[in-house]
Amino acid sequence: MRILHLITRLIVGGAQENTLLTAAGQAEEFGDDVVVVTGPGDGPEGSLLDWALERGLEIHMIPEMGRAIRPLADWRSFRRIKAAIADVAPDIVHTHSSKAGILGRAAASRLGVPVVHTVHGAAFHFGQSGVAQSVYRLAERWAARRCQHIISVCDAMTTQYVSAGIAPADKFSTVYSGMDVEPFLDPPRDRLKVREELGFSNQDIVIGKVARLFDLKGHRYLLEAAGAIVEACPSARFLLIGDGPLRSQLEARISRDGLADHFVLTGLVPPGRVPELIHATDLVVHASVWEGLARVLPQAMIAGKPVVSFEIDGAPEVVIPGETGLLVEPESVDGLVAAVSRLAGDSDLREQLGDQGCRRWTETFRYQEMARRVREIYQGVIRRHRAG
Repeated sequence: MRILHLITRLIVGGAQENTLLTAAGQAEEFGDDVVVVTGPGDGPEGSLLDWALERGLEIHMIPEMGRAIRPLADWRSFRRIKAAIADVAPDIVHTHSSKAGILGRAAASRLGVPVVHTVHGAAFHFGQSGVAQSVYRLAERWAARRCQHIISVCDAMTTQYVSAGIAPADKFSTVYSGMDVEPFLDPPRDRLKVREELGFSNQDIVIGKVARLFDLKGHRYLLEAAGAIVEACPSARFLLIGDGPLRSQLEARISRDGLADHFVLTGLVPPGRVPELIHATDLVVHASVWEGLARVLPQAMIAGKPVVSFEIDGAPEVVIPGETGLLVEPESVDGLVAAVSRLAGDSDLREQLGDQGCRRWTETFRYQEMARRVREIYQGVIRRHRAG
């Protein structure tokens, strides 16, 4: 099968990792001829371009394509996308992310090539103005008519899109976002050595958060809860993995609250270090206010770590209260304090939840399983396209 994947940019992020691992799985498991078309991957989050090239993926770059709406650049991007599709002549185009999803579906439909689109997170979401949400809903409805099928990374995304009138439910399938699970099962470096390098003792209870330092990721709620958590558990330490525009603001807040000795910020780290850093923690917190299904949740559970998450979007599909982690009402600082303090103070509960999470989700989240399920969807789409 000849497949063209299209994504707006190759920064370090969940949608980007999903896209590249889907492409890699299709090439490795099925011998498919796969091309990834993308815009530049520049930004404080870091780039996955080198990772993609090391995996042997063929990358076509469109310099004009970016996340921001810029009519002239977007028109040039559309023309370049259309030319790339015509040049590659794929059996199917698979689009990812909002900008590439709109432009790519428009270009492929013009050329008569069947299209599958993945919703990694709703284009219309918390924090947007009412006008912006309306515009994105209209754009998604328009684009949905120009593709044959839509993949959601969790059932919650399908529910939101169907409720918004984007497309009927029978046009959607859920495929959880796969990953290379082996480093999370068996980290490349010793846990105690990594903790020592980070300045943690074996007696510290390390609470990890893996996310870009960006407003919607909810670091502010964890920082608001941190003082009370430390009061309940003086050995609590916080490990913030990632970088972004809020770093100086977060560091100032930590210093102002007198918690500098309890926080370590890693800054930008390569994706390959994330497994060993998660293994260095004792539990993981996910405090985003909007996200499809954060990859850190299954990553942490596969690593045997219990999780605390706001009850948003796809989180309840994998965070089973009392079985794999604890759910907290969105934006509830008191809820975070209670849940994190409970796990920090109960090593038996941490071990129990971590073990159950690992057993429950490891096979489901292998990227090879994701690639297989996505490919089955392609086959159905191509059959119907050829028959029609």
